[in-house]
Order: sequence, then C-alpha cells, then structure tokens
Amino acid sequence: MTKEAIRVARVSTVSFFIVTQLETQFEQLAMSGVDLTAISSADESVGRLLANKRFNFLPINIERKINIKKDILSLFLLIKTFRKYNFDIIHSTTPKAGLLCSIAGLFARRSVRLHTFTGQPWVTMSGLKRSLLKACDKLVGILNTHCYADSHSQMKFLISNGIIKPERISVLGAGSLAGIDLERFNKKYFPESACMDLRSKLGISESSKVVLYVGRITPDKGISELVQAFEKISAKDSDVFLVLVGPSEPEGQLIIDSIPEYIKSHVKVVGYDREPERYMAVADLLCLPSYREGFGTVIIEAGAMGIPSVGTDIYGLSDAILDGLTGLLVKVADPASLEEGIWTLLSNPSMRYSMGAEARRRASENFSSSRCSELLLKEYKAFIS
Repeated sequence: MTKEAIRVARVSTVSFFIVTQLETQFEQLAMSGVDLTAISSADESVGRLLANKRFNFLPINIERKINIKKDILSLFLLIKTFRKYNFDIIHSTTPKAGLLCSIAGLFARRSVRLHTFTGQPWVTMSGLKRSLLKACDKLVGILNTHCYADSHSQMKFLISNGIIKPERISVLGAGSLAGIDLERFNKKYFPESACMDLRSKLGISESSKVVLYVGRITPDKGISELVQAFEKISAKDSDVFLVLVGPSEPEGQLIIDSIPEYIKSHVKVVGYDREPERYMAVADLLCLPSYREGFGTVIIEAGAMGIPSVGTDIYGLSDAILDGLTGLLVKVADPASLEEGIWTLLSNPSMRYSMGAEARRRASENFSSSRCSELLLKEYKAFIS
C-alpha cells in the first residue's frame, strides 16, 4: 500500500456477515487503494477471511447478545486496536458492532466514525428490551460522524422514529448494503444441464415449479407463514416444491421439524450454501416474508438471475421490490396474503417472465457491487480531504 492509502477499519459483529454480505466490496475497495482491515468475531467463517490476501483481518470477539463483562472487554480491545493501527476511518455494520465502535472510536479519538444501519431488531420487540435497543441506536446516531441506511424507506423510518436527525444520515445511490456481483449472479453461467443436475439431486422433476427462500431459518424471516402458505399451495398444485437455503437457528428449526408429514417430501431444506445462485437458477420465484429488513439484498441477487420475488410490504423490502414490476409485496405476518402472492406468480408464467426481466434490468442498472463501492470510496475520500 502507498503512504497515501486511506486506512479503514470495517467492523461487524460476526465474520459470517462479512463473508455473505461485504467480502466483495472489501476486495474492490482494497483494489482501489484502500488499506482495509476487517474486524469481527472469529466464528465459523473466519478461515475464509484469514485466507483472503486482498485485505487484512483482525479477530476481536463481539457478542451478539448483551453480556456486560464481555462487552466491556470488547470495547477495551477495540479502543486499543483503533489507536494502535491509527485508522483514518472506522466504519461499522450490525447493531452490537455499531454501538461498541461508536464508543471506542470516540475514545480512540478517530475523527471519522461511520455506521451503516441494516435493519432494526427492536422493530419486532416490545417493553424494556425495545426501549433499550432503540436507545442504543440513538447513541450510535449521536456518536458517529455520519450514518448510512441501506434503503431510503429505512432512512425515513429511522428519522420518523427519532433515532437520528435527517442531516446525519444518507443512502448511497439507490440503496443496498454493498450491491451485488453481476458476474456471479448471472444465469448465463448455469446451463440447462447444470440446472437439471441440481434438480435431480434435490429430487425435483424438470416440470415442477420451485419456490425458493434464501436466508436465515428463523421466525423473524417469516418462515412459519411461508410454511403455512406452502401447505395451501400444495393443496392446489402437488407439483410445487419449496426449497429453503440458509442456516437454521434453534427457533427456526422447530418450525422446520413441525412441517406436516404430507408435504415434507416437497420441502427441501438445504442448509447454508456458499452458492445460493445455483438454486436461483432453478427457481421460478424467490420468497422473503420477513418481519424486518434493512434492504433485502437477496431480492436483488434473485433479480439479477432473472427471477421475480414475493416479499412483505415493510421498509427495506419496499425498496428492493417494485410492487407489480419486479415482484409482489404482501401483508406482513399474513399467511393468506403470502399464499395469494406466491400463487399469483406460480399460475401466471407470462407475469413471472416479464417481472423477472424487469428485475434483471433494474439490478444491472442500479445495484452492481462496483457502482456501490465507487460511491462509498467517494464518501471516504470526502471525509478525509
């Protein structure tokens, strides 16, 4: 790196988040001359980050849940690290990392402290826990130099809820956390033979329709409503399959375990896969019935693969899906509305194809990872100029 390189620390609570959401952006920033150091807990994805030679990686444990003793230790280590490496910019994502970095960056006297909001866990909570987490987000907004939201609707939500003042938050371009790799998410790399092979491995025939879900298997993602909707759809058409791709959390696994026996053979639970695009290549539509979402990058990934999506009408997803153009928005936590949306697309091939084509066009024009990285680099340069 040259002496003029901007020294940036990008901090997330877990390395899995970096691998699945930010690794491509980190590589592009590094190739643009940024001296980038990724910091996160050393979870199951740490090996991949250590092996990546385009940027640095420092493991610092950051607990996802509140743990006063461990949180104080993490705060101390972050302050020490920020001072040692003399970063020009501290940029955090994910809630716990955001809170600790806003405090540590201030104590370490780093003049540029940034945070990107990617969805608020307190949206689905109530009582003291909701108030506490809202207060933490407010503190993040106060202590940082500037904040970003990954969608315009999320930014409006944060402002309207008094979390942050309008002049202290913005959205880069059309939104999304880091954009997507349009070369990776491109159906031209998945010939019919490869798609047939994957369908065969899943036990799905060539003529069967596929509803795809990609993400964490957890109640907040609307998995229960998705299973309920699929039960109704199976009664209408026995040649439809539901494919679930993503890691299962304990409460989500309970939902999977309770799937009725008569439809279990038509629900394929894949688990985490580093190449979700393979499943997008064989899917007819993507479904994301989440309760809360900062943006919903997987919607854009699916769109780049030429398939439409059905998602809940919440902030974040209302930016990712153009209702009636690239997919359909349905009521949140409403199995009947979800069923109707999925069935509308399954039973109307011409609608699926036209929405898929529009989703592909929109992803290409607005959400390439290179474009998002260029916008962020421009921000970095402006802050230190």
